[in-house]
Amino acid sequence: MSAVLFHDEEQRRLAEESRDRLSATIGTIYTSIVPLDRFYMAEEYHQKYRLRNAPALFREMRGYYPDADDFRDSTAAARLNGYLDGNGTCEELEAEIDSYGLSVVGNEMLKHTVCVPIGR
Repeated sequence: MSAVLFHDEEQRRLAEESRDRLSATIGTIYTSIVPLDRFYMAEEYHQKYRLRNAPALFREMRGYYPDADDFRDSTAAARLNGYLDGNGTCEELEAEIDSYGLSVVGNEMLKHTVCVPIGR
């Protein structure tokens, strides 16, 4: 099921406006817009999916956050996961990479993933 979950009326309004704009361009949108009434935390093995698929970076971050809850709640791990998923620019990464506490090798691996264009 595809759904957009909202917390309040403003989020509902924005979701509906976005749906309406998109449907005017591509046709019917089948994504439901429904209130979030309950939140379930995903199982541990679903947390930081992209980071888990970069084994060396994952091991390095788990070394800093061996407790599963600490790893899940880590801002640094969340940021790395986002970059590995294609969110963020090379310039943004360069500005904050030193704050993650990665090794030199970890820094280079992350920079290579984010900053080197595909096909090079």
